[in-house]
Amino acid sequence: MIAQTKLSPDERLQLIRVYRTLLRSTSEIREADDIQKIKHIFALAAQTTDLTRNKAPEFSSLRHSFEVAQITVAEVGLGRIAAISAILYETVQVSGLDNSIVRSNFGAQIGSICEGLAKVCELYHKHGSVDNDNFRKLLFTFAQDVRVILVILADRLNLMRHLKLFAEEDQKAIGAEVGYLYAPMAHRMGLYGMKSEMEDLSMKFTNREVYLDIARQLNETKRSRDAYIESFIKPLRQILDQSGLKYEIKGRTKTISSIYHKIQKSHASIENIYDLFAIRIIIDCDQKNEKAECWRVYSIVTDLYQPNPVRLKDWISVPKGNGYESLHITVLGPQQRWVEVQIRSQRMDEVAEKGFCAHWKYKGIKTEENMEKWLANIREVLENPELTGVDFIDDFKLNLYDKEVFVFTPKGDLRRLAKGATVLDFAFDIHTNVGSKCVGAIVNGRNVPIRYVLQNGDQVEILTSSHQEPKADWMLIATTAHTKTKLRKLLNEQKFKQSEIGREMLERRLKNWKMELNDTILHLLMKAFGYKDIHDFLCDIGNDKIGAQDIKDMLVENEEKRDNVEPIAKVSASEYKYKDDSVEDVSPSSVLVLDRSLTNIGFVLSKCCNPIFGDPVFAFVSATGGVKIHRVGCPNEGEMRRRFGYRIIEARWNGTGGTLMPVTLRITGTDDLGILTNISQVLTKDTSVKLRNITVNSTEGGFEGDVTVMISNTDILTGLIKKVKNIKGVYSVTRLEKK
Repeated sequence: MIAQTKLSPDERLQLIRVYRTLLRSTSEIREADDIQKIKHIFALAAQTTDLTRNKAPEFSSLRHSFEVAQITVAEVGLGRIAAISAILYETVQVSGLDNSIVRSNFGAQIGSICEGLAKVCELYHKHGSVDNDNFRKLLFTFAQDVRVILVILADRLNLMRHLKLFAEEDQKAIGAEVGYLYAPMAHRMGLYGMKSEMEDLSMKFTNREVYLDIARQLNETKRSRDAYIESFIKPLRQILDQSGLKYEIKGRTKTISSIYHKIQKSHASIENIYDLFAIRIIIDCDQKNEKAECWRVYSIVTDLYQPNPVRLKDWISVPKGNGYESLHITVLGPQQRWVEVQIRSQRMDEVAEKGFCAHWKYKGIKTEENMEKWLANIREVLENPELTGVDFIDDFKLNLYDKEVFVFTPKGDLRRLAKGATVLDFAFDIHTNVGSKCVGAIVNGRNVPIRYVLQNGDQVEILTSSHQEPKADWMLIATTAHTKTKLRKLLNEQKFKQSEIGREMLERRLKNWKMELNDTILHLLMKAFGYKDIHDFLCDIGNDKIGAQDIKDMLVENEEKRDNVEPIAKVSASEYKYKDDSVEDVSPSSVLVLDRSLTNIGFVLSKCCNPIFGDPVFAFVSATGGVKIHRVGCPNEGEMRRRFGYRIIEARWNGTGGTLMPVTLRITGTDDLGILTNISQVLTKDTSVKLRNITVNSTEGGFEGDVTVMISNTDILTGLIKKVKNIKGVYSVTRLEKK
């Protein structure tokens, strides 16, 4: 299948190496005629398509397919079906081959997975990344077969490994998407190795300067860090050897992205992160003895080093929802430094690296139930037609939670919910009817309200009332996607029923006044009472918030206005002119151009970085649907790209920048007589600058002042800063992010 390719000698050599590696990896899972069947499909595809076309320079799609298949087998732990699907799906999609050919050669399962993967592939070929409009289609495909998710995760990981070959714009878009969607998904699937690599590569291409800075600091301290790990392990190894245990010890450093998030969260420097590295002890033992052996190692470690009891995490007794099992402790090592120690069996370690896939190798481990529950939650979000694109993605992201709280029913049954879940979430997790009638709960023997946040180990008994109904403010209490989806549905049903009652009441009242309800009257009343949503208006009539007399008075008043209005002279369309001199002629489209061919979109300039004409900028779609413009390098850019990359739109300035925009400058200098007068003169003499505000504070012979000016572009700003800096006695002039 490689002999006919049109590649350079170097590319051909790389492709052959990948192909041979894949053959070795799949030697035990392939059937005898699999290779011949794959060659046959490739030959059919080659009649209409160049299979060596590049996804990027020096990166062929053929090589990508082989590498994705290799990842599914070697790193994810999937078998023959997923590997063949990974090899074929893109070729089948781009060549236009009928999927029936795949089904006839390899069976219905591979044909179905290839079909699902091809749909995802088609979305990317059309759009380059997943946006709000086609995100739902993507997840429908994901939710059908878990192997579709796993192969796509392998596809995205391999793409990230070769992302340096792509254009810079594509690097940022793909990197942000993988960071906000696929890395959390890999984590939820238990693929911690894949998740960590995705997060690091995403940060490398979306926040390169910070990534390289942390990498540099880690490299500078590598020798001392390795020496410390060895000094920690050496006495521990001696005791473990004497115990007769079969084990392996590994020392690992926190990933760069994890270090960055730790720095952001704790506001500490890299030197002050106590769990910068961890020690992993992997025990080789029978599955029936693994818990006892793990606790035995725990005893050995804590006898040698002082443990921090607050930092004990027992995921052996109660595994995570994605199947992760391990015992984590933090101990005080040499030089009074805290070190995290992870204790697990070989089976547990394989599960930690390969997630749900590893469970299939071990009998007696029930994980399909957890997986199906997760997929059911995704399907539940998919089936909610009420969600906007942004809300839809936000609700889906709630299903990717990796932190959980474990609580018990009165009968002692264990239930998992997202960390931060409330009594209301627990009630809806039991059943929708229980949630809709919930009035509170008894937690550990005491009464608590529905907004009570559940803690690990709580025993919860839900209290209900037949008179209780869901309320709109419950949306502020709900934290899980499951609860929010069910609650929206119930509230919409309530709203529809109440609006029908309101319509009937309005029709009866109008009939008594010898009038009929029609669209004209309905919209007239909505406008008069200040309503935009027809259901809200009718609901308030049904709830008697709008009285019959108020409606009648409004109709009478409108009739009187219509009778008293003077006739308007009729003119032709060509003769009619209207001008409001008070309105400034500024159109958003003449100032900014947004990517994806978006036009006539209203926007506001973000106050967190105050961009002006000439600044490199990007657009961010807020949760309410509005668009905010941020400067590239904005303090919030990294977090926005990491968490909400799908909301970011490329933007650029258009025209000459005539619109005045606010900029705040911080000026410091010597508090000499007349210096403020000199600064004011420079600012007021420049006709291209309008002074808006000055605030000055004197401190021990010096001063610090904030000056806000209205300015039209960065060229004028640069010139202004230079003029102010040249004033005698001025130390510095810097542009502030916020006004």
